[in-house]
Amino acid sequence: MQQFDVETDLTVVGGGLAGICAAIGAARQGSTVALVQNRPMLGGNSSSEVRVWVCGATAHGVQHFARETGIMGELFVENQYRNPLGNPYYWDLVLLEAVRAEPRISLYLNTDVRTVDASEGVIRSVTGWQMGAEKEIRFVSPVYADCSGDGLVGLLAGAEYRTGREPRSEYDESWAPEVPDGNTLGSTILFYSKDAGEPVRFEPPSFARDITETAIPDRRIIRTELNGCAYWWIEWGGELDVVDDNERIRDELQAVVYGIWDYIKNSGQFDAENLTLEWVGSVPGKREYRRFLGDHVLTQHDVLGQVEFEDRVAFGGWSIDLHPPGGVYAAERGSKHWHPDGNYHIPLRSLYSRNVENLWMAGRNISASHVAFGTTRVMATCAVLGEAVGIGASVALRNGLTPRELARDRFGLMRRALLRADASVLGVVDDDPANLALAASVTASSTLSRPAVEVSSGTLPLTTDIAMVAPSLDGFELLVDSTGGSLTVELHDPGKPQNYLPAALVDSCTVEVPPGEKRWVHVPLSWQSANGIVVLRKTPAISVHTTDAALPGMMFLAHREPAPDEQWTEQFRPWKHILPRSGLCLRLGETAAYAPTNVVGGYARPYGGPNLWSSEDLAWDPAPWIELTWPTPVEISEVVVVLDDDVNEDLINLHHHRTPFETLPTLLADYTLDARNGASDWHPVATITANHHRTNRHSLPTPVQATHLRLTAHATNGAPRAHVVSLRAYS
Repeated sequence: MQQFDVETDLTVVGGGLAGICAAIGAARQGSTVALVQNRPMLGGNSSSEVRVWVCGATAHGVQHFARETGIMGELFVENQYRNPLGNPYYWDLVLLEAVRAEPRISLYLNTDVRTVDASEGVIRSVTGWQMGAEKEIRFVSPVYADCSGDGLVGLLAGAEYRTGREPRSEYDESWAPEVPDGNTLGSTILFYSKDAGEPVRFEPPSFARDITETAIPDRRIIRTELNGCAYWWIEWGGELDVVDDNERIRDELQAVVYGIWDYIKNSGQFDAENLTLEWVGSVPGKREYRRFLGDHVLTQHDVLGQVEFEDRVAFGGWSIDLHPPGGVYAAERGSKHWHPDGNYHIPLRSLYSRNVENLWMAGRNISASHVAFGTTRVMATCAVLGEAVGIGASVALRNGLTPRELARDRFGLMRRALLRADASVLGVVDDDPANLALAASVTASSTLSRPAVEVSSGTLPLTTDIAMVAPSLDGFELLVDSTGGSLTVELHDPGKPQNYLPAALVDSCTVEVPPGEKRWVHVPLSWQSANGIVVLRKTPAISVHTTDAALPGMMFLAHREPAPDEQWTEQFRPWKHILPRSGLCLRLGETAAYAPTNVVGGYARPYGGPNLWSSEDLAWDPAPWIELTWPTPVEISEVVVVLDDDVNEDLINLHHHRTPFETLPTLLADYTLDARNGASDWHPVATITANHHRTNRHSLPTPVQATHLRLTAHATNGAPRAHVVSLRAYS
């Protein structure tokens, strides 16, 4: 048995997505990090041990232009490239390689932290036992991040926390119970099955539950084609203590799994003769336990009101998603959902302990009410919180600040670090004086200034209202078929730059449409500020032409009536995304939405517009370029290129759905960077081929003096135009 100390700038306890992103975020800021994980693999609930989908701000397509960037975004895009079929073991590899790629991270797997040395509100060390290696390791750091989920480090350090459900009177939350209780969301065990190609018997174990004696067959969806997290509702333990009773909960969940499989195989209600079990989880995936108290407790009002915190460091978009305490045995539905109108913000003040001054936290243990926790708990949101914590811990340490001092007194340091990291934060302009591009003028070989998509792939009758998200309008034309009549078109304000639903009527017009096919109809509506929502009102006599092409920043929604089992409540969303990766045949008026100047300053993701430069079609401009020009030479040692990874595309780690490409088509595949000084010749800076990344950081071995920096696109991954989100230069 060995005993030794490990000294680093930051110790991160917990190797789920929050801990992974915290460690990588801090390491990229220059800090040394010990990442301590009590399992033999990384990923937490998303790992091949548990196999929960990584859900986040896209909410399976409910929210728009919402996918995370930063480290979580990198993991999504890399997994899409390496693992398009959603193999759980390949996902494990994506995570492990991301951590191993950072030389400042020391990874300690199978290491369970059990003791904490803390007094007077300061943690001095944490000690873990590395199972199998018989090593007792003491981790010594000036700051710590509890990303363990259950929050044992914070508990042992004396951090204030809550469990269970607060009363409605605490924060005036309508979804909180009148009387507080200790109930939490329960834990889950999942299973996978496969077709063996021949009959396979199943003899249930003696402990399997007879689910015909429960409400499960009537109240839950059971189908032979479902696997893994499609059975998210196999949940239990919410009325127990999910930590103290973990073993009991595991046994009960496995009994339910085998009972469900017995029902599938032996009830005679399913075509399951050739099916066999491939995998059954043995580690309960926990949803909720301790929630530490920070300087701000995120509430239902913050989420639904989309409060724009000055110290916002991340965003979410998943619904407030709460489950009945009885879990799988409950007679009511397995979940209820309240979606915000768009993405909401999370402040830095919810990510550190209010009474332990060197304790950060990220993941499901942040400072949030039980109701607000119902949305922040999903793993992609936990991940972006982890990155914020890792960056915050490093920035604070570098500047001699406590977490509270960083949030309250020096938050500008944090904001610029987040922007430079391309982290998931909304509505924050790049004003970093270190970015030399802010002083440059921008030109391009071409710009998509009068967007048009004219080739029809079919028609769609206006049997329901259709909404169109457009970045700016000076009138537009629509290709339609008509048997005669008039079309009413409305222009709505979405209310907030990150929202994509009609909220307030701004203008409307009625257009006469004579009978005929493939008629271009002019609609005289103008909108020059943030995203406008154009609504084509239901007109069955008119059909609009669809197209397989798509314009950047545009999206189409269809209005739907509630199904018989739905009600007009906060859970019902009347607008549903249609025509994914395509749209309607349109001719837009003059627009500056895709101007070259978008690549400098501004926002690095859709927010009140697409916020990117788009060239004209490659057929017209086959090698488009965009160029920064300075009035006097600047010294450049790093160039950062941020590309369009289509954050409206819903990606996921495991097989929830199949996206029909391995590399996002909107990303540039091949490009070159060249620089010149004055009238001298162009000199190559970087050449990139077969790119599948959003953010590329080009460190120059020798700094160059330049008055011009040019990016030339030589190929995309399938998009008909070149897109660049941001072009930055640093000395």
